[in-house]
Amino acid sequence: MKGKFIVFEGIDGSGKTTQINQLSKWLISNHLIPENNQLVITREPGGTELGQSIRSLLLDTSRDKNKSPDSITELLLYAADRSQHVNEIIRPTLNKGDWVISDRFCGSTLAYQGYGRKLDIKLIKNLETIATQGISPDITFLLDIPVEESIKRRMNRKDDRIEKEGREFLLNVSLGFQALSMDSKWKKISAINSKETIISEIQSEIKKLLKNK
Repeated sequence: MKGKFIVFEGIDGSGKTTQINQLSKWLISNHLIPENNQLVITREPGGTELGQSIRSLLLDTSRDKNKSPDSITELLLYAADRSQHVNEIIRPTLNKGDWVISDRFCGSTLAYQGYGRKLDIKLIKNLETIATQGISPDITFLLDIPVEESIKRRMNRKDDRIEKEGREFLLNVSLGFQALSMDSKWKKISAINSKETIISEIQSEIKKLLKNK
């Protein structure tokens, strides 16, 4: 039986890492993953060895700005990372009946490169089709926070190259996520609520997913 594929999306500072860790503990402690199967936690970009190198190219701030990837190159690098991720990690894991939780997937590319960079949405979706080869999440959680809250939460943290794009860019990305969350497989959760409330909402959605399998 094919495993479940769960994705967390949202602008930086939304608490994806915290909620992924909480969800993984809950799934394991409640024996919700079929016996003899495992849970794999991964991320984009950088879920594979090749992806780690791509992540450095995409997010490193030490490079001269004039030598950083332009918008199209950036998009193609994300697509390359995803293709490797799907073929090396996600597809083999799901085919074994194991579960995958990923910090970001296709939604982030549409939000950041489509709505943020203003690249052609159709072009991005065509690249997605090539990179994913039919793999899509069973459920995607959007942890939704206002841009000002994101900036506040990241105040004492060094921004990566994408985060340094500024408030207006993040506003466009946030609008992109709002539009994407209208998809029936997306569940938007307010990330300004308490951690306990967020955890409870996520658990409720996972129970529904399992009930409808």
